[in-house]
Amino acid sequence: MNSPDGPNDSTDDIPNGDPGGGANDGTSGGPSGGANDGTSDGTSGGAGGGLEAELLALGEALDIPAPPPADVARSVRTRLEGLTTEEPAAPPGRSPETRRPARRPRWRWVAAGVAVVVAALLGLTPQGQAAVAHVLRLAGVEIHVGEPGPLPSGVPSPLPGERRVTLDRARELVAFPVRVPAELGEPDDVRVSDDGRVLSLFWPGTRLDAYDGTLEVVWRKDLPGPFPEQVTVGASPGWWVSGPHGLTYMPRAGAGSEPVQRRAASTLIWQQGQTGYRLEGPATSAQALRIAASLH
Repeated sequence: MNSPDGPNDSTDDIPNGDPGGGANDGTSGGPSGGANDGTSDGTSGGAGGGLEAELLALGEALDIPAPPPADVARSVRTRLEGLTTEEPAAPPGRSPETRRPARRPRWRWVAAGVAVVVAALLGLTPQGQAAVAHVLRLAGVEIHVGEPGPLPSGVPSPLPGERRVTLDRARELVAFPVRVPAELGEPDDVRVSDDGRVLSLFWPGTRLDAYDGTLEVVWRKDLPGPFPEQVTVGASPGWWVSGPHGLTYMPRAGAGSEPVQRRAASTLIWQQGQTGYRLEGPATSAQALRIAASLH
């Protein structure tokens, strides 16, 4: 398992790693004034008593204790299929082909209400909570917030093709600018991995990974919660992930390499230009932001 504890002499234990007036019954009228029955001619929302009754009836139909999500879906579908979509007879002088559906807006309101009911129900049941995925993405890092299970343990593997180099040699091997944080000074160890895809700099207890963070996911983080803290690094948005979490390096598609997993410490993630950064090891977000702001 790699950790941001600093370099060593073997790659096997290197640390890794979004109109109309008139009376009505409480619903909106058509394009001309006068009373109506709660429906419209296709130009009004129809969100009055008819909609409320429909939603109340739907709520009663769904009012069962902690239903599984599959049962919720079946109940909603049955209710929707039972709603009428019949059109009124065409007025004199108007052919059936030219009349407009009278209940289409009502369908839209009912569908919206169903979506709200289902979403709330799913969020309140254990089954629904387990089915909801919280995924964030920034700077080539995809964060999954939920219950990822146990953290990786054991001795981690190095990134694919990882090797020690000098800073000058690293500038020749990677396709993005090589920047060093003045707050930390020259790194104790420099490594390039995966054919120049990732540059890793090491100091005691701290690691900085730089990589192209614009086209694909390079890293995946699995967090038990809470959500990462939103921060700003210079003029760029970033995330502060506090506490231990699972980290997986995702090789390029078709590269033939297997994902590399390890336990990661608190990490700051941000992007500068086309380059993504993850700074692992600082104890607080304030400390990490100072280091990130000193990149030059």
